Amino acid sequence: MLNELDSRPQPATAGDLAMTGIAIASGKGGVGKTNVVANLAVSLAMEGRSVLVIDADFGLGNLDVLLGLSPRYNIGHLLTGEKSLEEVLIDGPAGVRILPAASGLQSLTAMNQMQHRRLQDRLERLRDDVDYVFMDTSAGISDNVTDVLASATRTLVVTNPEPTSLVDAYALIKVMQRLHPERSMELLVNSVQGESEAREVYRHIRKTTERFLSLSLDLFGWVVRDPVVPRSVREQQLVVEKYPDSAAARSFRALAAKLDSGKSPKTHPSGQVLPFRRDGSGRR
Repeated sequence: MLNELDSRPQPATAGDLAMTGIAIASGKGGVGKTNVVANLAVSLAMEGRSVLVIDADFGLGNLDVLLGLSPRYNIGHLLTGEKSLEEVLIDGPAGVRILPAASGLQSLTAMNQMQHRRLQDRLERLRDDVDYVFMDTSAGISDNVTDVLASATRTLVVTNPEPTSLVDAYALIKVMQRLHPERSMELLVNSVQGESEAREVYRHIRKTTERFLSLSLDLFGWVVRDPVVPRSVREQQLVVEKYPDSAAARSFRALAAKLDSGKSPKTHPSGQVLPFRRDGSGRR
């Protein structure tokens, strides 16, 4: 990589990645956040929506691994100018477009202000041609995470019923409340037995945020625990595609429908989803 990526990181200001989208975060790894992102994105694409997914774990991305893809280039090549956005974007399931992250590139784990702005400039050209932009952040409370969350129009915090997951989800919410008190967040509870357990998890976190942060947290929804989920991960195929009749797939479709309520699709007169390129070629 060029020296720019190896330079000492500088703090990025909130809003540098100012593009309309849905950021999905988690306080800790291992709660199924990336799987949630991928299944929601593909569920929406299956309904005719134009969807872009940014692997916003910029230095340690794994969205491509989850989907069984092998990108030639990544966001690092875009930021250095070695490759154009069209060259870096790859096609995923159901026509979802993906901006892959680098893997093992330490300098991108703390992007500076210039890099955030360059990324924003590159992505701006897609704004009119996509219905949804998902940003799959890294786990934790790094500057990269908080900057991406601050830039999104909607933020979903993924947790599961495990105590460590709850504590770390609260920690993320606390940090965001301190840095960006104007930002609202919603809770998505993954891997629960059903609605009752999901609401119990939500009540526990909401009680804590109300008491210590004076913050009323909303519950976006939940995904039921299903043995086909770890199986699909091992198979590098998504639940909504491989096991569409499963309980987990129904959960993802319900959440996607909730996100999509009231939105009109962008389609050609033929009924085909609009391509991402404005020249109508549908190619990168």
